[in-house]
Amino acid sequence: MRIAVYSGSFNPLHIGHKAIMEYLTREDDFDWVYLVVSPKNPIKDSISADSADERYLAAVEAVKRHPRLHVWVDDIELLLPPPQYTIRTLEALKEREPENEFTLVIGADNLAGFRRWKEYSKILTEYGVVVYPRKGFDLEGIHASLMEECKDYKIEIIDAPIVDISSTEIREGIAAGRDMEEWMM
Repeated sequence: MRIAVYSGSFNPLHIGHKAIMEYLTREDDFDWVYLVVSPKNPIKDSISADSADERYLAAVEAVKRHPRLHVWVDDIELLLPPPQYTIRTLEALKEREPENEFTLVIGADNLAGFRRWKEYSKILTEYGVVVYPRKGFDLEGIHASLMEECKDYKIEIIDAPIVDISSTEIREGIAAGRDMEEWMM
């Protein structure tokens, strides 16, 4: 099976995440999306690993509300020792399920900084990435720059919808007392 590995803090999951998951499983693109809740991003300081179990359970509940999605909330990063580098996650998935083909799902913002990721070239050659657009990022230019580095990189740009909301905006809205339910997944 072809599996899309969609990893992140998902603090919280919102309709933008849902739109991407729906896009990935339409027709025959991917058989499943594995939603991998990351305890802590090794590059960002913005979230505490202490909330990982709570975010994982919230993701499970959010996905249950959308039974037509072919999404599995995977706790694999919760079981791996820190730091949770994406290459380790992909290798652990491949070891657990050698019959499946795994592809990482990232936004244009992540592709822009992809050279900072541990073993990024191995991710791009052995697993590949599917990249969705984000406002303010020249996706074609970023893609071209990486492909100049190595023609064997597997980078697929998709035309997924852009939903103009972020988890940070939702958290800030909730903290300010605003009803953010319409944005939640």
